[in-house]
Amino acid sequence: MKIREKSLVTFNKDLEIEISDYPFATDLPLIFLGEIVNMPEHGIFIGKSGKIYHGYHIWNFRELTEDEI
Repeated sequence: MKIREKSLVTFNKDLEIEISDYPFATDLPLIFLGEIVNMPEHGIFIGKSGKIYHGYHIWNFRELTEDEI
């Protein structure tokens, strides 16, 4: 499933990754701004702190549901 631009996202529950290894682990949820044009499947995100994070694989994330927002 493709993530919609300007949606709130968090880590994908199905992935077996160490969340604490990511610099934005405490800055969730993120706003997904879109894919990087010359890097398909990599995104640009803004954390709740206002910091910008870029270059992360979009399949590591999922949109928040209405109940989570």
